[in-house]
Parts: sequence; structure tokens; C-alpha cells
Amino acid sequence: MNRVETPARVDGRTARAERTRAAIVEAHLALIAEGDLRPTGERIAERAGISLRTLWTNFKDMETLFEASGAEVLRQQDAAYRPISTTLPLAKRVDAYCRQRARLLQLIAPSARAAQMREPVSEQLRRNRRKHIDRVRDEVEHLFAAELARAGRERSQLLNAVVAASMWPAWSMLRYGLGLGVDAARAVMTRTVGALLAEVAAD
Repeated sequence: MNRVETPARVDGRTARAERTRAAIVEAHLALIAEGDLRPTGERIAERAGISLRTLWTNFKDMETLFEASGAEVLRQQDAAYRPISTTLPLAKRVDAYCRQRARLLQLIAPSARAAQMREPVSEQLRRNRRKHIDRVRDEVEHLFAAELARAGRERSQLLNAVVAASMWPAWSMLRYGLGLGVDAARAVMTRTVGALLAEVAAD
């Protein structure tokens, strides 16, 4: 006779599976944060306290793990994000925006550095990056809508310039290419974004 799964048993199994997946993602991101930018399945499983078989039962390959870890990084960013009023003067909006971008970029720094190493061969990591770009683009369009509107036919160019100045590659150059501290790097970003938007604000 076939045994019928009770809802409680199914729910318990689902909850355990979710906890296991969360532990794997946490282990993956923790190893990256500690400097292991290309953690192996064995290292991740060991950190999560599970078998390698359990790891690959929950994630069929590294691409699916990259997807879950990328979603967790976005969740952490969302939790740390604070809305900025669009009624503030331009200079105050730029300052608040760049302070927040610097804080969020520092938050994702380990995972962003790790992703840079594998992006050329990982379609999922490229999709993750696209999500970050789209979020920043949406924020810039909302926060600086008035300035972008004044740009007229050059709106798209101005938007792209502000987004590019606000993303990880630019931040990475400031922090690791030029060796600037967080405050100095943020000041450069603020100057760049402010100068770009001030051009149309002054027209």
C-alpha cells in the first residue's frame, strides 16, 4: 500500500531543503568574503557542513549556485538601500546618491571581484551583472529625472555616463587600480557624477 505524504511532512521536507540551500549560499558567499574568490564545491560543502552529494543535489551545477548567490547579494543590497528624496537640490541628491553607491559597492565588493574572474565563461554571472546595471539605471532615471529631461537628445548618453561612473568597474579602478580609500574614492565619484549632471542643470 502506498503511503500518502501528509502536508506537515511535505512542509517539513521543503523547509529543510530551503535551509540547506540557504546554508550553501551562505557558505559560498562567506568563502568569497574571506578571499577565496573561486571556492570549489568541496570547500563550499565543507563550510556548509554537508556532503558534496547534498550540494549537487540542491544545485545541479555552479551556474545555478551563482544564480542563488546573486539573488542573495541583491537581497542584501535591497535591505541596505535607503530611498533618496527627489525634491532635494541637485548637489544634495548627488552627495546622497554617491554615499549610498559607495556603501553598496563596498557591500558587494567580494562577490563582484569573484564574478569578474568567472564572468567570461559564465552566462549566469553576466545575467547577474545585468540585474545590477538595470537597478542602478532605474535609480538614476528616477532620482535625476529632471536633469535627464533637460539633456534632450543627449539624454541616453548622459544616463549611460552616470550609470557607468556608478558601477563596480569604476569603483574597482578607484579602490584597487588607483589605491584610493573609500572616502577618497567616493569623493571622485561624487565629483564625476556631479559634473556630468551640472552641465545640463546650468543650461
